[in-house]
Parts: sequence; C-alpha cells; structure tokens
Amino acid sequence: MLYLSDTEWKQANQVGIGGKARNLFALKALGLPVPKFVVIPSESFTNLTADDLLQIHESKNNQISVSPQFVKNLVDQHFPGVPFFAVRSSAIDEDGENFSFAGQFESFLFVTKEQLSEKIERVWASGFSARVGQYRKHHGLQNTQGIAVVIQEMIDATVSGVAMGLHPVSENPDQKVISAVYGLGEGLVSGELNADNFIIDNGEVTVEVATKIYQIVGNPDQGGTLKVPVEAAIQNASTLDNNTIHQIGKVLEKLKNHFGAAQDIEFAIKDGQLYLLQTRPITRLNSAAQSTDTYILWDNSNIIESYPGVTTPLTFSFISKSYEVAYKLFSSYLGVPDKVIMENEGVFKHTLGFINGRVYYNLKTWYHMLAMLPGYSINARYMEKMMGIKEQFDIPESYRLSKGKAWWSIGKMAASMYYRFRSLPEKRKEFVILLNKTIAQYKQIDYSTKSINEIIELYLSFEKSLLNEWKAPLLNDFFAMIWFGMLQKHCLKFATNHPNLHNDLLCGSSDIISVEPAHRTIAIATDIAANPVLKNLFEKNGEQVLWEKLKSDQNPSHVEIRKQIETYITDFGERCVGELKLETISYNQDPSRFVRVLKSYVENGVTQQQFSGETENKLRSNAESVVAQAFRNNPYQRWKFNKILSNARELVSARENLRYERTRAFGIVREIFSALGSAFCREQIIENERDIFYLTKDEILAFVEGMSVTQDLQGLISFRKSEFQKFTSMEPPTERFATYGPVYHGNDFFSNSKMEIPEGDLKGIGCSPGIVRGKVRVVMNPNQTHALNGDILVTSSTDPGWVTLFTSASGIIVERGSLLSHSAIVSREMGKPCIVAVTGLLKTLRTGDQIEMNGSTGTIRLINA
Repeated sequence: MLYLSDTEWKQANQVGIGGKARNLFALKALGLPVPKFVVIPSESFTNLTADDLLQIHESKNNQISVSPQFVKNLVDQHFPGVPFFAVRSSAIDEDGENFSFAGQFESFLFVTKEQLSEKIERVWASGFSARVGQYRKHHGLQNTQGIAVVIQEMIDATVSGVAMGLHPVSENPDQKVISAVYGLGEGLVSGELNADNFIIDNGEVTVEVATKIYQIVGNPDQGGTLKVPVEAAIQNASTLDNNTIHQIGKVLEKLKNHFGAAQDIEFAIKDGQLYLLQTRPITRLNSAAQSTDTYILWDNSNIIESYPGVTTPLTFSFISKSYEVAYKLFSSYLGVPDKVIMENEGVFKHTLGFINGRVYYNLKTWYHMLAMLPGYSINARYMEKMMGIKEQFDIPESYRLSKGKAWWSIGKMAASMYYRFRSLPEKRKEFVILLNKTIAQYKQIDYSTKSINEIIELYLSFEKSLLNEWKAPLLNDFFAMIWFGMLQKHCLKFATNHPNLHNDLLCGSSDIISVEPAHRTIAIATDIAANPVLKNLFEKNGEQVLWEKLKSDQNPSHVEIRKQIETYITDFGERCVGELKLETISYNQDPSRFVRVLKSYVENGVTQQQFSGETENKLRSNAESVVAQAFRNNPYQRWKFNKILSNARELVSARENLRYERTRAFGIVREIFSALGSAFCREQIIENERDIFYLTKDEILAFVEGMSVTQDLQGLISFRKSEFQKFTSMEPPTERFATYGPVYHGNDFFSNSKMEIPEGDLKGIGCSPGIVRGKVRVVMNPNQTHALNGDILVTSSTDPGWVTLFTSASGIIVERGSLLSHSAIVSREMGKPCIVAVTGLLKTLRTGDQIEMNGSTGTIRLINA
C-alpha cells in the first residue's frame, strides 16, 4: 500500500499513519470541512514496493528517495488542478493525549509539484533528527516508531488560527480560546506575529484585537512563504466576525463529544469557508483540575540545596520519615495538643514529595502545620506572611480553636518557649555531647563482622538514640528564624539605604564551622603548591594514583600532606556535594575524591594568597559603623538592638554548626546502609552492594522481617535503576507547580503557572560587595571550562570544586544558596562580588547576556539593549 486518500478513512486504523493523519480521517468522517489530502503510511517507507516508486537507501542518515513518477501519479489521481501543497509529518505516536511533538518534525507550506519529492523526503527524515531524539528522551519515550507523511491541498488562507476547547492556562472547561492572524497560521504557531484572541465563555464572546502589522502568505512564483505587511486599513480590525467565532466554538464542542476530550485545532479561512487543517487532544492537561479534587502545591526552591538532582528511593524513604518525626516534635514544643497531632498523622507523614526522583516540599502540609499553631486562630494572615506562605488551603475543623482557647494556648506556649529559649545553650551542649558519644560508638564498629539482622538492629538503635532526639536543632532553627527576622526588621527601619545590613552584620563570625572546610582545603593546596615535588606529583597523576602514592610513600613531605588530608577527612569527611543523600560517596568512604579537589586547586593555582579574608571583616565593620551612627544619640535603642544582634549571631552560628552535626549523623546512616548493601551482596540477595540504595527503608526491613510483598529484590532494583536513569536524563520539573487529584496521573510537573516570575531586575541575597558589568557565562559543571576570562559566573549551586573557576570570574551569581553557603563564603574571602538565592536566574539569563550585578544589594540588571 503506497498511500491512502481522504476517501479511504475506513482503513486508517489498519496501517501506520500516525495520530495527525488518523485525526484528519476522523474529521472527514464527521463531515467537517477538510482540504483534500493523501497519507503515505510508514509501511510504504520500510517495505520496497513492486514498482519501486519509493526507494529506501540503507544508511546511517536514514535517507530515502521519492521518484518523480510516484509524485506524478499521486497528483494526477488526487489533486488535479491543485497548484500548491502542504507536506506534514504524522509520526506513529504524534498528536496523542500525552505528547503532541508540536514543532519537532519538519513541515512545508506552499510546496509546488516540482518540490514535492524533496519535501516528502525531508519530512520523513526529520523523524530521525537529533531534536526529535532529545524530545523522546526527555519524555522517556522509545526511539522513533515510524513516520507517515501527509500531503494536503494548500489553502491560500486570508485568515488562519488555532482554537482550544478549554482555556489552556486556567483549564476552565467552560471557556474556549481562539487565536487568529491574517494569512497563514505559520506566524501564529511560531509566535512571530501578534494575534487576535477570542474567548467564548458559555456563549459570551470576549474579543482582544491586536495590531497586526505583518502576515505570512504564499509565494506564487517559486513556492514557500513570504512575510508581507498587512494593509493599514485592516491592521486593527478583527480577523474573525461573530458568526465565525461561534462556528468554530460549535466545531470544538462537536470534536470534544466525539473524541471525549477537549481538542486543539488549526484552521484556515478562504472566501468565507472554514477549513480544519488538524486536530489533537490538548496535551499536558490536568484532568483533575476540572474538578474539586485534592489540590497540592509543590516547591523545591529551598530543599534542592540539600538534595540536588535525582535522589535514590532509600534516601527519600529515610528523610521523609525523619521529617515526619521532627515536625511532630516541633509542633508539640510549640503548644499543639498531642490529640491534634495524633488526629493529623497524615499531615506530618506527607511533608515531602518525590517528583520524578527529586525531593519537593508539600506546601499544603506546611500550611496545615502552621494552622495547627495556637496563634493561627487569632492572626492567621500575619502568621502566613511571617512564614512566607502565599497560598491558602482548606483548614480542617480540628485545627480551629476558639479565640479564648487560642489565647490560653498562646499564654502557655509563651511561658514554655521563654523557658526553652533560656535553656537552649545547655540543650545544645547536651545534644552535641550525645551526638559525639553516639557517633564515636558507631565509628568503632566493624560492620563486616556483623550479620544482616545485627546491622538492622544497629540502625534501629541509632535511630532511637539520636535521630528521634533532635529537639535542640529544631528549637534553635525556630529561634534563629525569629531573631533573624527581628534583626532584619530593625535594620530596615533605621537603615533604609542599606537593604543588606542585616546580612553584613552576620559576616565574619569565626565560630561558624561552614567556613572552616574552605579555609583548610585551600591551606592544604597552598602547602602542596609550595613544594615543587608535591606540586609535580599532583599535576601529573590522577586522584586514585595520588592517594595510593601518598599512603605508601615515606617521603617526609608526602607523609605530612597525607596527615593533613587524613585530619581533614576525620574532621570534615562527610562535608561534600550531596552530603545529605545516602547514596553519595563521602570523603570518608573514598578519600581520593577529596584529593581530586586538592588536585584541581593546585592545577588552577588556587592558594591562600588569593584569599585575604578582609572582605568579611570589612563588611561587618562597615555595618557596625552604620549601626553606631544610627543610634549615636539613643543608647537605650542601641542596647536593645545589640541584644537582638547578639542573639541573632549566636543562633545563626549555632544553626550552621548544628546542620553540620546533622551531616555527621547522616554519615553514620550512610555507613550503616552501605554495610547492609555489602551484607546483602555477600548473601547474593542483590548483585551489587550499592544496589541497596534503590530500595526503600521499609522494603529492606520487610524483606528481613518476612513482611515483603516482593521477594525478587533484584528485579525491583533493576526497574528502579532504569527509572533513575530516565529521571536523570529528563529536564527537572519546575521549581513550583500544582497538582490535582492523584499526583502522578494527568498532572504537569513542568508548568510555570505557579512560578513567581520576577518583574524587572532580578533580585537575590547580596553576599559580597562590588558592582560589576560584564558578560554572563552559564556553567552547569565546573569541568566544562577551565577559565572564565573575566565573565560573570552564573550557575545553579556550587561546591568546593567550583573554587577553581572563581579566580577567573569577575563576579559570581548562584540560583541557590544562602549567606553562609560555600559560594558566598569563598567569594567574600576572595573579594569577588557575589549574589545567591536568585529566583528565576537560569530561566532569565543566558550565556552572552550583558548584565550589571550589585553584590551589596543583590540586584541584577540586564543591559543587553
């Protein structure tokens, strides 16, 4: 079978003609106006025909040759007198409910008879293009399943457009949306031309007319299209009259009833006649959005710094339980009755979500936890603003205290919290003592001598003795938020010209452990670079060979550097990229990874000489001068402010230090589950010791305890690995998005509708002062480039390995991070302007953009124009 004509629609389901062609046949069967068309099925391109009209060239480029005789027979039989054609793709899985492949394949308009052979060949070949391959990879689809080609009579339209059976943004099923332009629809689909927009809402029409300066028309001389001006007299006239708008609305309703789903159509109008060029389901539709089903808002703008990229099932199962326990404790401390906590177990259990392998906060549960607090009944809007909650969700009746009970609860909570605040320093000490003691005990264990059950018991004991005793860090985080907020509020009140004053006052804190790893790493690299023998050793060898040489060589300088590395790893062996992910291989587990960081520093000349350390002290000193000047005539206000500042500094420093203690505790959990993976592997339960990370904690325990619903763990692991690889190769979901009903069904994780798109200048946290104008260089991996040559480094997040690029950058801008993140600390040490926590950074800036960044105010201004 070479091709199917538009009258042969009954055979459409019997051959590989793809979604677009099948839908054309359906339109024809419904009696709707469709231009004449012919479909060459995919089989015609894969099976040589008897008369050899289509010839396949077996080659890596997937080329074909279409004979002139084939085209002549097709035109003479089905398109007599037709001067121009449209040639479009119809891939087997194109225009379906889930994936439209919109714009991925080639299509050609105003094709002459002489050009038909070449255009058919090019459309077929586009099914194997790199961009189609990337689209399939992004959506986890198989390789090309085949492609058919549609040859259609070209309608020389006076008006063209697209129409949707529901509003594409709000997904309101009562609204139909139409966009139209003069001429052909090519300029509308590409976004090149302004279009009139029409909304049909339960029969009422809203019209938004655009100024249409240009239109796309056919080139009658040589085929193809031209962009020409629209006559001045009709530039601001409506492209569609009221009758045509309602006619299109009726077509959309008819198609929805036939296909059972709202449709996205393309249409053309010539001499007052409406033609339908194609129809397809509206893809990426949140079907549950049309109902009152469960609404959840997801956000990872904060937690992604702790769990970057795709995370394994074991890590997610561990942290989701940890968060549940922690926030139950936290709510109890803040005065939420135990009865309310017990009645709302589900809220605490669902604080986190796992979206395409990435960790997200469930903001609905966070809102519900906030609403449990005693003060919410009295001043809900203030508390929502204080906690940064912009969405509102339905609040269960069990949360709603009467105002009298709320005041009583607040009174009890205030007295309790005052006592806890006063006793917090002692509680922190007790916690660190307990943690050090517990970790020291577990560091002494030889897990290789333990059975599977013994290792499980060790984990459960660790969880009970430490992970469930996280009171001090939780309380410290709470009070740090309060005092830091008070500090910021007071600074903005008396120093409106210094928007970053509260941050600058926290710089230069020598008691923050986050600063120490960077200093120590650079100090070791400096010692290596100062010794010619060691420097040569590091420049000439890979990290694995280097570490083996350092361990075996008794040269005094080698021994000294090895001791420095070992001491560093003893102190900071768990502080690495992805340090809270259990699957991460830490420096404790593989010291050569830290050696690799040192090697990159030596190769790029990163030494202590480049780190004056003066920037942090200068920031702090200047900020303190502003404070002294503001309160020079008001000693009481200065005493009050200094009290707030002192508490904020102490609590923020303690917060960072306690976060590192969390990292150390997670390191023990990593060690325990790594040992469990080795034990499972020895017993041939799994094939590789690291396969353990593809199981959840409950699945592991259930297998050991005889409660597993799946005994074939390796089969489960194989599936999880393939899913992990798929998620890794896919584009990450949007930073913030909404879901309705079942989360993994019918929801669009890539929607930007809930994103807070910045208006005007970008804004982040200014971490290191300085104003720089320059060219942006977006770098997602520090190994992508060796030097920035004065460009401004723009990236998502950084770790110690990025320092090698900092020296050649004129400024650093990071999408994630905080005042105490690695990029902020090192930038201040080097005196490089730095801004972190910039919402929408990578969606706004591109390599080559010219910008001005202000490291003091945190503002970024695009100056391309």
